[in-house]
Amino acid sequence: MSQKSAISILFIVVLLLIHSCKDPVTQDPDPDPNPVDSVGDVNLWLTTDNEVHLHQKQLPINFSRDIGNFTIVLDTTTTYQRMDGFGAALTGSSAFLINQLNSADRTPLLEDLFDAKNGIGINYLRITIGSSDFSIGTYSYCDNPDINTFDIPERDKTDLIPVLRQILAINPDIKILASPWSAPAWMKANNHMNGGSLKGKEVYNDFAEYFVKYIKAFEAEGIHIEAITLQNEPMHETNGYPTMKMLWQEQNEIIRDYLGPKFVANNITTKIIIWDHNFDMSYYPMNILNDPVTRQFVAGTGWHGYGGNASAIDLLQEKHPDKDVYFTEQSGGGWNTDTRMGNMFWYMKEFLMASVSRGSKNFLMWNLALNEKNGPTTTTGGCQNCRGVVTIKIDGKYQRNEEYYLLGHFAKTVRMNALRIKNSSTNWPGGFTVSSFMNTDGSKVVVVLNRSGAKQKYSIRIANRKFTYDQYNESVVTFKFK
Repeated sequence: MSQKSAISILFIVVLLLIHSCKDPVTQDPDPDPNPVDSVGDVNLWLTTDNEVHLHQKQLPINFSRDIGNFTIVLDTTTTYQRMDGFGAALTGSSAFLINQLNSADRTPLLEDLFDAKNGIGINYLRITIGSSDFSIGTYSYCDNPDINTFDIPERDKTDLIPVLRQILAINPDIKILASPWSAPAWMKANNHMNGGSLKGKEVYNDFAEYFVKYIKAFEAEGIHIEAITLQNEPMHETNGYPTMKMLWQEQNEIIRDYLGPKFVANNITTKIIIWDHNFDMSYYPMNILNDPVTRQFVAGTGWHGYGGNASAIDLLQEKHPDKDVYFTEQSGGGWNTDTRMGNMFWYMKEFLMASVSRGSKNFLMWNLALNEKNGPTTTTGGCQNCRGVVTIKIDGKYQRNEEYYLLGHFAKTVRMNALRIKNSSTNWPGGFTVSSFMNTDGSKVVVVLNRSGAKQKYSIRIANRKFTYDQYNESVVTFKFK
């Protein structure tokens, strides 16, 4: 080898050694060819496990060329589902408690829950068609054995309708999903709202008409029903509170031969959502959607998180990608053993973010409001330690529970009709979960949950703009920016 060749090889080796010894933290793992420091700030809201920050707005941060340990890249050209919203169920118990408040206490509570500017901006509600395990008494919308006697019950005229009108005054665009826990007793083989199932085909037409009359009755009150499910938790029945078992074959036949055609004949645009039960029985919605006639009337599938996990959505979406996904119920309660915010982070990762990342257009918790005794409940047969999004105290004041902050991190900033957008990174750590969206006004929202075990410094980049943030372990941050 010549002396000149040896010197060249030595020079290359030295350069490689210098490069390999550089601290990787000081290098941007996703360098921008033409970085831009945009005018404008990034707004952010922070919640930490120690509750020093609870969905608390922080000082804005700037777009910059600062370098993080890794980069989350947003891609607005790759979009997924259009969001309907985040919220909870205005059960009979919730409506009763809210309606009992004097206006000086009720107005700030409702603004805190439903006003996006001054509160968390809930924009999706679930209501019950008749009694559930959280109602004041047991009733349906047609207690007499004649479908033509259908009427909104006095209890709902007293509590539910007035509270809904106040909510609509704050948020006129809120979407409403309605679900029965049981058909009227006279339609059932046991002649009781607790447990049992429908008598059979002899009542299918009346049962379908029940929904038609319900939707029209609420329209007459100025309340549009966005969607219905035929039965809450159709594979669960108990004689302890209103429930009804409904096999998939029965739900399929009712939709295909009765409800779907009735909606068409009456020009009803309300969506039909099937299943409305746990992740662990995905065969139920699969079999219904496999019927080529029924599926024409079905908007999508509703899921609960009390059994199985969100991966059940994947199989159904693989076979029926044209049908929407909805998450229609999850409750927190006395069974949660972590810290308050630890509970919140777990629900966020395992249910909210897990479902939304698989295409869910919404996410709903169970009771919007309960009292300090986790009630009132319809009977002693239902959930006795469920927790509301807020707890209304005996003095008329209220406590924000972990579910409030869970919803707040999404509902306030991810507005109706936002698109979920793609995010990616080559090396973010385990325990790090990200959701990203683009609102109709062009603003972007990124929610970052850090349960990695350490503080994480990272960049978020969109096109040739980026900003950097150093996030606490056991925390969640929502960023919003144009």
